[in-house]
Amino acid sequence: MHDDLTDTSRHLVELLTDLLSTTFRQILWKQALELDLNYSQAQVLFHVAKHGGTPMSDVARSFGITLPAVSQVADRLESKGFLRRGEDPRDHRHVRLLLTPEGERLARRLEQLQVEGLARVLQRLTPADRKDVIRGLERLLSAARGDDPSEGGHAPRARAAPPGGGG
Repeated sequence: MHDDLTDTSRHLVELLTDLLSTTFRQILWKQALELDLNYSQAQVLFHVAKHGGTPMSDVARSFGITLPAVSQVADRLESKGFLRRGEDPRDHRHVRLLLTPEGERLARRLEQLQVEGLARVLQRLTPADRKDVIRGLERLLSAARGDDPSEGGHAPRARAAPPGGGG
């Protein structure tokens, strides 16, 4: 049983790696590189776009990185005009991250590139296959989150996720 699980895990890692290196990902990163935006910066940009006004400590927790690392990424995004810092009106010790109008436009543009690239891939599948892919990924995400399958828990349908993980 263990060998089967190991083989399945290895195969899934290979599939996910191959998927993430396909054309739609390359298009997205070509655009990001033209803007001198690195992977960590793009991840924080997407996170703040999804969770506007998020405390820096929440960003650090979400990506499993240190607060100084988030601060450094925020410094770079701020210097590029994509992000600004604001005080938490309830607790002045916390710094909140907010996108500037330019940062909001960039996040929407990068997300649109992701959606368009993935749509080109999905159009090659039948509607039934697309549903199977989504159902399988929702179940995989649910298992990764530790949801209790007996409670019918599965991942909610969400907007297009940012590329990759932490940073």
